[in-house]
Amino acid sequence: MDKKVRVIEIKQNVFAANEVNADKIRARLKKEKTYMINLMASPGAGKTTTLLRTISMLQDEMKIGVMEADIDASVDAEKIAAAGAKSIQLHTGGMCHMDAEMTKQGLDEFGTEELDLLVLENVGNLVCPAEFDTGACINVAILSVPEGDDKPLKYPLMFQVCDLVLINKIDAKVVFDFDDEAVVKRIHERNPKAEVMFVSAKTGEGFEPWCDWLRKKVKEWQA
Repeated sequence: MDKKVRVIEIKQNVFAANEVNADKIRARLKKEKTYMINLMASPGAGKTTTLLRTISMLQDEMKIGVMEADIDASVDAEKIAAAGAKSIQLHTGGMCHMDAEMTKQGLDEFGTEELDLLVLENVGNLVCPAEFDTGACINVAILSVPEGDDKPLKYPLMFQVCDLVLINKIDAKVVFDFDDEAVVKRIHERNPKAEVMFVSAKTGEGFEPWCDWLRKKVKEWQA
């Protein structure tokens, strides 16, 4: 006798619900005139160092907040607070990513009404964070020179969902075999619209174009 098996598309339903929540977050942020970036990268790529230099360059022009997402610890949030920006630590309870509901909980606790720029520093890896819409206005990824120029080949989804990719630690190119043209080509093969900027969070090289990009995005969002 044939038996009928009921199939439930759980993954699809979860993502659909997440997208609804993400759209609600963006509507909320638009009303508050707060521009939120979802910043993603692997551990050690320089997310926090990039944020610290960015804060130092923009904090006299706009109010900046950072939500630090980690499985545990609060080291990064403490560094951000010491730099003069509003910060909060989000513990994901073992989850390797942030989703829209988790972001909403962070926003509710944090309070974003007075912020011009809010950065969600997502959990450090190049896989899980790329799969979930956090409700951010835009996605930014950091790829560091020591990681290699082949990362867009190995983690295609991350580069498909990002609007801007920062190639960090360009001061280390004298040590590592890194092909600038190859990495840009590989990123654009996955996402032709992605912008690519080369920076060094250590020396500050390339940070003026990055900060100008942020100024423009915040201004457009608040218009």
